[in-house]
Amino acid sequence: MTQPHVACRTLPGRALFSLLFLASPGLMAADNRAAKSTNDAEETITVVADGAQQSATSGYQPLSSATATLTSMPLLDIPQVVNTVSDRVLEDQHATSLDEALYNVANVVQTNTLGGTQDAFTRRGFGANRDGSIMTNGLRTVLPRSFNAATERVEVLKGPASTLYGILDPGGLINVITKRPERQFSGSVSGTSTSFGGGTGSVDITGPIEGTNLAYRLIGEYQNEDYWRNFGKNKSSFIAPSLTWFGERATVTASYSHRDYSAPFDRGTIFDLNTGHAVNVDRKTRFDEAFNITDGYSDLAQLNAEYRLNDAWTARFDYSYSQDHYNDNQARVMAYDSATGNLTRRVDGTHGSTQKMHSTRADLQGNVVVGGFYNELLTGVAYENYDLLRTDMLRCKNVKGFNIYHPVYGTLDTCNTVSASDSDQRIQQESYAAYVQDALYLTDNWIAVAGVRYQYYTQYAGKGRPFNVNTDSRDEKWTPKAGLVYKVTPNVSLFANVAQSFMPQSSIASYIGELPPEESTSYEVGAKFDLLNGITANIALFDIHKRNVLYTESIGDETVAKTAGKVRSQGVEVDLAGSITDNLSVIASYGYTDAKVLEDPDYAGKPLPNVPKHTGSLFLTYDIHNVYNSNTLTVGGGGHAVSKRSGTNGADYYLQGYAVADVFAAYKMKLQYPVTLQVNVKNLFDKTYYTSSIGTNNLGNQIGDPREVQFTVKMDF
Repeated sequence: MTQPHVACRTLPGRALFSLLFLASPGLMAADNRAAKSTNDAEETITVVADGAQQSATSGYQPLSSATATLTSMPLLDIPQVVNTVSDRVLEDQHATSLDEALYNVANVVQTNTLGGTQDAFTRRGFGANRDGSIMTNGLRTVLPRSFNAATERVEVLKGPASTLYGILDPGGLINVITKRPERQFSGSVSGTSTSFGGGTGSVDITGPIEGTNLAYRLIGEYQNEDYWRNFGKNKSSFIAPSLTWFGERATVTASYSHRDYSAPFDRGTIFDLNTGHAVNVDRKTRFDEAFNITDGYSDLAQLNAEYRLNDAWTARFDYSYSQDHYNDNQARVMAYDSATGNLTRRVDGTHGSTQKMHSTRADLQGNVVVGGFYNELLTGVAYENYDLLRTDMLRCKNVKGFNIYHPVYGTLDTCNTVSASDSDQRIQQESYAAYVQDALYLTDNWIAVAGVRYQYYTQYAGKGRPFNVNTDSRDEKWTPKAGLVYKVTPNVSLFANVAQSFMPQSSIASYIGELPPEESTSYEVGAKFDLLNGITANIALFDIHKRNVLYTESIGDETVAKTAGKVRSQGVEVDLAGSITDNLSVIASYGYTDAKVLEDPDYAGKPLPNVPKHTGSLFLTYDIHNVYNSNTLTVGGGGHAVSKRSGTNGADYYLQGYAVADVFAAYKMKLQYPVTLQVNVKNLFDKTYYTSSIGTNNLGNQIGDPREVQFTVKMDF
């Protein structure tokens, strides 16, 4: 099928990138040889790609993060919350998805996953699938699933981040940090079997290339597992080579990953509006067909370069290209008769869906003294180009005859009818930006951080054959931020910040047209702690107000976009992670969020869907050393809990709250090539629970996985 020709709008002149170099001479004229006080210098932690240097984590404890400021400021100096789920936590919990990793973070919960095919989270009450909030190494991607065998850790920046990252919701962003090549040879091979059936195997090898300044890494994974419901399989293959060049002043890393996948397109179960509960059938019973499958592939290529100009100034360049291509077929539930259990279903399909994203950032970081004050300066430019095209949208007629209590499968076939009016759906978005940030150390106790971003963007969207343009706009936006930190002691800091963010809206639907951008302002205060020489903790209170919030609504057979007048999210969160003793580690969180619509003719006073008021998690591990012949036994367990959530924009029903427990044990044998035997039991008490809804009606609600036992054998070399 031929694609519609769509001219992508660009910024005339494109001279915006020169702002970086216009700003640099004045900055470099400052006394860049001046240094910070000795005490402050001792507190600074530098994170570099070489694993031989300081790590960003130690066990469960986060030590440093560049996600919040794009610099190496210590966590206690940053007036914003950053949560880190470390590699050790991911290993102990045997996390296999971003959902499982983020169980450990307050006020981050799953939202509409498009039938389990996409990562999707709300953060402090805001978020959706494909909202651009999930990044890899600090750059936006279009990967449907960002968590994979190359993941080293996951960082979550809370609150608005538009000053440095551009178009975003105000709740924060999720940054998946990947493993990098190391100059010391090491590797591992592992295999996992699951009680659902099937398993996963992976390999990870890294080391130097002798006689050169190069180091390599190669990661591969293959998955073939039975789906836990009454039919379906999860299949995927993943390969990720990377190469790093270590120079005297420069470091350059090139990385690539490719994933082929085939997964069930499963919209879950139905909630009965009369009872307010899920329909009374076995949780394994699906209401679709065996052909409900998403098949596709995704690619990610990144280039990261850093050059140390002198002792004070460092230049960096980051580029990312990602793409995702898939086809899917689904028997979709359109209506439910609660008296009989009969369904009306429709077979749909999307063939030739492609997303592409170019993301580029270049910046200059300097540590200078200006007017007698130490400054950590950052100035840079950024460019992004996003393109979505759904070529053939298949739509067949509504069909009755399926009963949820007596299901008979195989009565429907895949759809081959292309809807001309709904096909060739396209969204193009291009943006240019320049930003500046300064962390000003006023005294040994007071730190001020401020920044501003200028962003120009264009949007183009529509659908149909012939193509109907429904959005064709361009605009510009300034997004400032300001924060203040007071160091009560070297281990305790108080902070406050205010920031703005925005997100343009584009409409594919012909009868909705152009939507105004979402705009928000956030206020936050809190405290951070380094406790017991091994635990990092924070507490924060936030208040976010947002206008023109995008939501979707079902009108007949169509899902359309609308905006609410104004919404508000207020709350508190507490997170801690680290080591209580040399043997005992902990990661825990609690979050409270009150998110509701303030101004709207239809939904004023209603809570936002898929946003619980309460979230919580606790996970403890204990290492028993020298069990036998210097071997180590590690045991641990914990759980996560979520309170009830509205299932729709109108709060027509609620997903019940739940608590799920997990345990594990790992036995590490110190052989010539160390071997680890590990067993994880997830959902220990086999709780039936519901993780999210589609948000538009009661016909699609994701079901949490039942009890699963995973057995893993891993050999390191």
